[in-house]
Amino acid sequence: MLAGKRVLLIIGGGIAAYKSLLLVRLLKGQGAAVTPVLTAGGAEFVTALSLGALAGEKVHDRLFDLTAEAEMGHIELSRSADLIVVAPATADLMARMAGGRADDLASTLLLATDTPVLVAPAMNVRMWLHPATQRNIAQLQADGVRFVGPDEGEMACGEFGPGRMAEPEAILEAVRALLADGPLAGRHVLVTSGPTHEPIDPVRYIANRSSGAQGAAIAAALRDLGARVTFVTGPAVVPPPPGVTVVRVETAVQMLAAVQAALPAEAAVFAAAVADWQVSNAAGQKLKKDRSGKAPRLEFVENPDILATVAKMTMGRPRLVVGFAAETEQVFDNAAAKRARKGCDWIVANDVSPGTGIMGGAENAVTLITGAGAEVWPRMGKDAVARQLAERIAAALQA
Repeated sequence: MLAGKRVLLIIGGGIAAYKSLLLVRLLKGQGAAVTPVLTAGGAEFVTALSLGALAGEKVHDRLFDLTAEAEMGHIELSRSADLIVVAPATADLMARMAGGRADDLASTLLLATDTPVLVAPAMNVRMWLHPATQRNIAQLQADGVRFVGPDEGEMACGEFGPGRMAEPEAILEAVRALLADGPLAGRHVLVTSGPTHEPIDPVRYIANRSSGAQGAAIAAALRDLGARVTFVTGPAVVPPPPGVTVVRVETAVQMLAAVQAALPAEAAVFAAAVADWQVSNAAGQKLKKDRSGKAPRLEFVENPDILATVAKMTMGRPRLVVGFAAETEQVFDNAAAKRARKGCDWIVANDVSPGTGIMGGAENAVTLITGAGAEVWPRMGKDAVARQLAERIAAALQA
């Protein structure tokens, strides 16, 4: 899939740099040409000799290279690639990217380019969670930089949490998605997924049984057709697919804010199982039993209607708004009424009665309801449902 593509691979200074060697092999195995750029920090963990041998190309490691810079080498490097990948992307390197620094070859290349950039962060969990790093991430995402990872797991320092660099196979999938020449290439699509958690107190919440599997599959299918996907997800069981921009939220209010921040988009697919209600009198401290035998009194207010809010926008509305209707009775009638009430273009209806095994399961059986009528799809795996829906979305946007 990557034959004829050129990837500029920048290796930052972290222990995860050793994974960059496998990434080079994977990219080459897919037919891509790989030009390595080794930072001074990266050279503490891997050698230019190893990178050059695997890539089959010269390793670039100095900004002030007399021979290369006689021909403005950093400009040529920054613009000759189809994609720039930074793996590992350390906290320091991302900070310099966000600040527009250009004090070494890597940062100068990143500032002098209009080529798409994909970063694979790798750092200690506390560094990843630090407000300064999160501000830099937000700035880079606003600048159009794509992210893959980080993963959660044990660190080289012995701590556990988010910050591990994504595995080379996941980075390869993200590269393939960004370089895909599919029918949705260049188009931005928004997908919501998973449940929302509405707090009762700091340790308890109201939720539902959604695993997020269908939403994740839809995001991956749209990615595979070349779309730039923003994936807004609640606390789902199924992890987000690589190669999409992930925005994590907890509550319906947070999900609405994330959706509005992600717009404009050409299409929006609302697969999340958003809680209809939130607790208006949620406690600031853990609720305790008082031995009275009486349950605490919970007061509810409606959550914002994310689907209707976007579908009824007068300015900046996506060309195609797709909702989901999880029903347990009168599936078609309830879903058709929901489509009319919400103002969306399509509704994907499914029966999530306990006996179907669909909620949290591996398969789905849906009915696609559009302005032209209803289509009953056979029961199939959620990945297959996602591919069929993504193809229908691509055809609609191309029409």
